[in-house]
Amino acid sequence: MPLSELYNPGRGYLVNDTCIVEAKVVVLKIMDFQPYDSRKETGYVGLKNQGATCCMNSLLQTLYHIPYFRKAVYRIPTSIPLPLQSLFYKLQYSDNCVAIKELTESVRGDTYDHDVQELNRVLCEKLENKMKGTAVEGTIQQLFEGHYMNYIECTNVDHKSTGKVSFNDLQLNIKGCRDVYASFDKYVEVERLEGDNKYHADKHGLQDAKKGVLFLDFPPVLQLHLKRFEYDFMRDTMVKINDRYEIPLQLDLDREDGKYLSPEAGRRVCNLYTLHGVLVHSGEVHSGHYYAFIRPTLSEQWFKFDDERVTQEDFKRALEEPYSGEEEESPQTNPGFNNKPFKFTKYSKAYMLVYIRESDKDKIFCNVDEKDISEHLRIRLKKEQKELEHEKKKKAEAHLYTIIKVVRNEDLFEQIGRDIYFDLVNHNKVRSFHIQKQMPFNLFKEEVAKEFGVPVQFQRFWLWAKRQNHTYRPHRPLTLQEETQPIGQLREVSNKAHNAELKLFLEIEPAPELHPIPPPDRTKEDILLFFKLYDAEKEELRLVVKPLEILKKLNEMAGFSPNEEIELYEEIKFEPTVMCEHIDKKLTFRASQLEDGDIICFQKPASADSMTLCRYPDVPSFLEYVHNRQVFVKQIVISSVFGLNKELVTGNSLSWMTFSVFIIYFKRFFLFCCDRFVHFRSLEKPKEDDFCLELSKALTYDDVTKNVACHIGLDDPTKIRLTPHDCYSQQPKPQAIKYQGVDHLSEMLIHYNQTSNILYYEVLDIPLPEFKV
Repeated sequence: MPLSELYNPGRGYLVNDTCIVEAKVVVLKIMDFQPYDSRKETGYVGLKNQGATCCMNSLLQTLYHIPYFRKAVYRIPTSIPLPLQSLFYKLQYSDNCVAIKELTESVRGDTYDHDVQELNRVLCEKLENKMKGTAVEGTIQQLFEGHYMNYIECTNVDHKSTGKVSFNDLQLNIKGCRDVYASFDKYVEVERLEGDNKYHADKHGLQDAKKGVLFLDFPPVLQLHLKRFEYDFMRDTMVKINDRYEIPLQLDLDREDGKYLSPEAGRRVCNLYTLHGVLVHSGEVHSGHYYAFIRPTLSEQWFKFDDERVTQEDFKRALEEPYSGEEEESPQTNPGFNNKPFKFTKYSKAYMLVYIRESDKDKIFCNVDEKDISEHLRIRLKKEQKELEHEKKKKAEAHLYTIIKVVRNEDLFEQIGRDIYFDLVNHNKVRSFHIQKQMPFNLFKEEVAKEFGVPVQFQRFWLWAKRQNHTYRPHRPLTLQEETQPIGQLREVSNKAHNAELKLFLEIEPAPELHPIPPPDRTKEDILLFFKLYDAEKEELRLVVKPLEILKKLNEMAGFSPNEEIELYEEIKFEPTVMCEHIDKKLTFRASQLEDGDIICFQKPASADSMTLCRYPDVPSFLEYVHNRQVFVKQIVISSVFGLNKELVTGNSLSWMTFSVFIIYFKRFFLFCCDRFVHFRSLEKPKEDDFCLELSKALTYDDVTKNVACHIGLDDPTKIRLTPHDCYSQQPKPQAIKYQGVDHLSEMLIHYNQTSNILYYEVLDIPLPEFKV
């Protein structure tokens, strides 16, 4: 406000040179930012919202809090827990909110984009199927099934048509209805069939008649779905009905001398119901949120189940919030200013009601404990719960620990030539240690000694480093000073990427008897190198141990004569292209710019015969082939694969022949999991493999057809036409591959985001370039 306004006598702010300022003080509720513990505060836990699952969460809470239903679910006999059994168990015994991912995945495709009523029916149908032939068969019907009768009765002749219909829930109209009773009145309202709308009665022709519905019996658990959404013809869209709708705490369906019941209905059961739960929808037609008010024991205390959060609610709020439709004042954000409070309409409306019949209350609210769960399920569920708590504790304490991955020579032997051709090892397949960061490294060496049987004094650890060419190699050994440091400090020094893992290579110096000895003292002139032997005839690449006298030892390890000539290559990188360079044996390793962690591949010199007979006569050509070959990975897990004969890897000596047997054993497993072949099928017999070829993914269309023609003995490869495989239908695609329409074999085998290893072929009468569709 300008001072001129304040000093203006006509404005009335200054009276006798005095300005009075009034301040309104509002005490706001102090926010508690401590984590809310639903189990501690209410005795119940919530369900995690995993993306638009609040509808399912609310429904599951209402079903869980029907004890008879929960007990029946527990008693379904299964070898492994059903997702709903596991979910109910966690809701009953877990201290934290429960994830529903396992359940949503088990019913995926059936529940998404459904409203509460459809979702409830889908779940109950699945449970009914699981309960068939068991001691709990018929539980769904016993709890939720009622019956009504459709009738049409002529007014002038003696003719009446009836039909009995069962229901698990009822849909009630709420538009123009004040409360649940008014909706039931509308449900059984008589419709007159007169004038142009007369009823055609058998043998009587068109007759005046009355049409309606009357109930034969109501279920112990009455589920009422309120029709909150309807189609607006004027707006040509769905709209939500936000009218006020009152929900009685007790519902008497025998009122007015049983006006809702058919004359044929039995009157032995008193249909007096008590409200158990209210499922609420907040929002509009295409967006919103679901939560539930429930009285778990039908006491006066209500609870609000809003996804992860469970809170106690007073009686008035639980009943008023779901159906109040009047405008209410919004809180004033700026008290003291002369701004009138605006009004807004509440959009939180009751969407589903659950009533429990008074006469069945004791039966439904039965005691449910662990004895109601079969022993094998109880043991398994407890184990799952402990594992979950362990993982949670592990995650909470993750900042106190680090993961150390230790690579040994045994890991290199097992992986190189099977699932590793470039670099040295896959760190995800080596032994991992979960170690506290404060532990001194020297104590960790004792853990390694216990695990691998290698005395501490025989251990030398190397740090790994990622090079600029994207390879990953041992970089340098740990110093004596570093080995006295805490592991956390060592990880921070060695790990520039702030990864939670510390990766080490354990160097062990083997004696002739294969027993470890203390590693030799390391000088500045020493280099740690890794040697791979390539056999061009077998097309195998294998690791050999670190030699002392290089050439003679290499020949000895390979089984060559001591003076055999060998060729050396340095494996430099493999992405995006392979780089493998020849090493001049006349130069020293230092002169060849070799350093710690470098990889040397060696082989016999390629002879004239091998150049002709071998597909890949030298190391560079073999690595290029491995880099480009088409590999189709089958996701097959065999648990007994590692049942190795220990005689192959232990004993007095490890000869090259024994090592070869060891390799072949593993190679069989590798080929079983990863198919390097392209399977060709005749287009006339699309279900049967005709033959298989091992091909490079870099081959062109013409290269592939030449290989096929050579295999089937066809002189002209241009007469071969290829058709790709449909991974979803497991059939040939309708259209063949356009000639020279793709660059490489890898593109021919891709179907959307999946890779196939199948191609179909056919032999044409004329060359494909001349063929016109």
